[in-house]
Amino acid sequence: MTDPLETYRVSAYNTSKMSENKIHDDTVARKFGFSGGLVPGVDVLAYMVHVPVAKWGRAFLERGLIEARFVKPVYDGEFADVTGRESDGVLSIAVDSRGDRCATGTASLPASVPSFSISDYRDVAAVAERRPVNSASYELGKWLGSAPRVWAGDAATEYLTDVREADPIYAREGLGHPGMLQKVMNKVLVDNAILGPWIHVGSRMQLLSAGKAGDEITARAKVTGNYEKKGHFFVELDALVIANGKTALAHCHHIAIYQPREQAAA
Repeated sequence: MTDPLETYRVSAYNTSKMSENKIHDDTVARKFGFSGGLVPGVDVLAYMVHVPVAKWGRAFLERGLIEARFVKPVYDGEFADVTGRESDGVLSIAVDSRGDRCATGTASLPASVPSFSISDYRDVAAVAERRPVNSASYELGKWLGSAPRVWAGDAATEYLTDVREADPIYAREGLGHPGMLQKVMNKVLVDNAILGPWIHVGSRMQLLSAGKAGDEITARAKVTGNYEKKGHFFVELDALVIANGKTALAHCHHIAIYQPREQAAA
């Protein structure tokens, strides 16, 4: 086991206070047992990405692998400390805030880019009319698409500011941050159903190519899990995230609670 890497401290920011997902709203989040609105898991993962990019640079953005589980909330305005420790080429990453372990994960740099065929992932449009989420919204084996999303110019700069990313590699080389790909994975869920409060709980992301700022990003996703556990309803997605309809940027496994159990009133 090597010495720990330098701690990366972030002043967390809830980018989704005004979003449709009210788990990020203080009042609603408290009904589910939280002390306030949650900083999105996709943004916590973006904080975690800083550590392997600081170590491996552009190579990680081109072929890196990161996995994360979000176990406790990170709250707006609180400090989040991201730590990493390397052993046998694998970084163990943790996020701590307010004395709690909030997220755990690993990152590594495969020797080569894994091969994925875009044609193996069905290209479907997001639903024309979203309906309230039900048992058929994320039916096992169903293919889901997302509306295109672009972060270009000021939007790309604003995203980096929102996730507190100061690494100059993105602006210097005109690259898109991998956290954007995670936001598109969330869009798969949102673009295909009207959800109540919901929670992103885990991700595995194998980067396949370094995205560029201004790419038009979509996802092609297959539902690989839909189940109930302790009163929560979970969905799991297997997806390729694609730039400009032709370049695979990442292979993602995404896990979310799409209907959380509400806490009983005291």
